[in-house]
Amino acid sequence: MGCVARRLRNRGAIPLGCALAALWAAPANAETGTHLFSADAFELSADLRLVAVDGEKSWVDGGFGKLRSGSDGDLRVRPQLGNASIVWKPQFTWSLGAIVVGSLQGGERTEAGLSQAYLTFRPMRSSSVAVSARAGLMWPPVSLEHDGADWHVKDSITPSAINSWIGEEVRPLAAEATVSASLGQHKLRATVALMAANDTSGTLLTFRGWALHDRTTLAFNRQPLPPLDAEIAEYQAPFTHPLLDVGPGFAHRPGYYARLSWQPPIPVRIELFRYDNRANPEDVDANLEWGWHTRFNHVGMVADLGSGAELKAQAIEGRTEMGYPDGPRRWVDNRFRSAFVLLTRPFGSIGMTARLDAFDTRNRGSDVGDEYNDTGWAAMLAAKRDWAHFTGLIELLHVSSRRANRSDVGLAPRQGQNQLQADVRMHW
Repeated sequence: MGCVARRLRNRGAIPLGCALAALWAAPANAETGTHLFSADAFELSADLRLVAVDGEKSWVDGGFGKLRSGSDGDLRVRPQLGNASIVWKPQFTWSLGAIVVGSLQGGERTEAGLSQAYLTFRPMRSSSVAVSARAGLMWPPVSLEHDGADWHVKDSITPSAINSWIGEEVRPLAAEATVSASLGQHKLRATVALMAANDTSGTLLTFRGWALHDRTTLAFNRQPLPPLDAEIAEYQAPFTHPLLDVGPGFAHRPGYYARLSWQPPIPVRIELFRYDNRANPEDVDANLEWGWHTRFNHVGMVADLGSGAELKAQAIEGRTEMGYPDGPRRWVDNRFRSAFVLLTRPFGSIGMTARLDAFDTRNRGSDVGDEYNDTGWAAMLAAKRDWAHFTGLIELLHVSSRRANRSDVGLAPRQGQNQLQADVRMHW
């Protein structure tokens, strides 16, 4: 301790060093619920996978491919690091805590950074009403496929097109409040939030289209765009930062989202969600990143079919606009929609999951027209087995899509991709 104290003294940090040492040594307090650095304040997870994939080059590598990996032609097989995360869950009082998630993502482009960081507030609830709140960097409560603080896909490796896009472009800084209530045999849960730093949401969806993968945008990192035509490249950056306020100051035009969940006295849950980032489509920064006014409506459903079987469905429809008015339209005016149906059922110790996706975008802007339209479908079949701290998964995924602007780089507009993955997921 003498050596440590001397170093801290030399830096003028004795009070901070003593405080951290006390926190580290202090056990969890049963009366206050405080735990900061105890073992149960941390979670670790990682996965390793073997990937076999064909088809075009991945969007992660600057292509038009819709998967996390691509082969640029023939079948390619190789091992990959999937995702590794460390989750810190400090509890400051019995009602006030936090979630901080650091992530490492492998594959075509290895990146590390901050995934989520937010405060949580859960005061004492009554027998029929509960109130909670979150504030910080976080995904909104949309996905029916993700689970846990590390936001992993629960029953497969690859999420749907909807929830892949949420992970890419819909992760704002937000202040969120939730009220849950029981009304007789009905359960209701309402969430409202104000948000900022999500002005560029819609960029990737317009210029690349939909995709299916389990990569998420890490804070302050950017996502590459596929090749842009010469006219658009004059005013649009070849990348996008999804966590960004475009325009003067922070939160000068705050957006919002709202969610309503209803559980009737039958084994079905219905969810409605509304999102509007309220970005100004005429705002642009020095890097040629624009405000994209993006809004969408979303509906989700979870049904318990008995014998462990579960049916999930989600559908989304929205619109994003960017640029100045040019006649009746702005430079970019993109209508988008997607839906999927997912069925899970256990067969002994093996869980089986099947999913069918459909998606499209319809561009009617003055500069970005129907050559950027994206239409397609995907089918997925996965098997899962759990062993204590390990989970094994095998997944087969096929994606078929059409984009006319693929011809700009010498590709046929219609492309199909197949991907087979074997994955070992570890969690502590």
